[in-house]
Amino acid sequence: MPERFEVTMPDGVRLNVEVTGPADAQVTAILLHGWTLDGRAWHRQVDALTTTPVGGAVRVVTYDARGHGHSSCMALPTATVAQLGDDLATVIDTVAPTGPVVLVGHSMGGMTIMEYAHRHPAHFAARTSGLVFVSTTAEGHTHTVYGLSPRIARLIRLAETTGAGVLARCGSWRAPRALLNALRPSIRWMLFGDRCDPSDLRLVTSAVARASLRSIGGFRASIGAQHRLDTLAALAHLPAAALVGDRDRLTPPPCAESIAAALPATELTICPGAGHMLMMERPDEVTAALTGVLRRVLAEPAPRSLDATPAGSGV
Repeated sequence: MPERFEVTMPDGVRLNVEVTGPADAQVTAILLHGWTLDGRAWHRQVDALTTTPVGGAVRVVTYDARGHGHSSCMALPTATVAQLGDDLATVIDTVAPTGPVVLVGHSMGGMTIMEYAHRHPAHFAARTSGLVFVSTTAEGHTHTVYGLSPRIARLIRLAETTGAGVLARCGSWRAPRALLNALRPSIRWMLFGDRCDPSDLRLVTSAVARASLRSIGGFRASIGAQHRLDTLAALAHLPAAALVGDRDRLTPPPCAESIAAALPATELTICPGAGHMLMMERPDEVTAALTGVLRRVLAEPAPRSLDATPAGSGV
């Protein structure tokens, strides 16, 4: 059974954290979920990593981002990807204070990793030994057209941005489950590809129901505006993998291709028929990419020790 506890951020927000695996593991994998989801999105990868040998002991950490899942809500000004990068630095210091770390991010989780690297470069360099990017982007909404014509996509984005501004001011309220159940066909269309297991759709709907309206609306602006290709280019020495579905309406293949171009050694996997929820739609491919990076990290020397740079110091 995973160990579950809370980590308190400097501003008082409490993050729900779950840890599986031995405390003295050779490497820690931290899996970060996407916007409006929670740590349960990784359940297949957590199960696989704790039952399948990868060449050494692995500790697996998942946590709910601020305003998501069982984590507490936050002040609206901190509903930004930049703040999520700061949160990740604090989580690493708390749950994995020593040893190499592999960071795995889906969608907003991948953007969180990039922001951590941008805002805390010394901390990132000292602790991070591998990267896996799943259905994410380093270019905001540059490539997001929802699988539709650019004109219709612009109208959808306008409506989405306007709605997000309203939701962001609704505090810690949650969306009514009855409404989300009615929206399941739309959620299925937006997030999944050709096939969708009903249990996965139920899990995603449940996660959205747990997310505060402030987090659903508040993070939208910084997600759309973030651009971190230059940050990625400085990380080309790290073992890395990037995966995307060719039916992904939110972060389509050009998003992963630009990440791979910035990180030339990255193993790029494009999954036919899959949408945005690759860890559910293509769990074996995601797990294989993650274990591949872990094996490379386990075969290499650990990163240098962190110097006296405070964990919360931005650059």
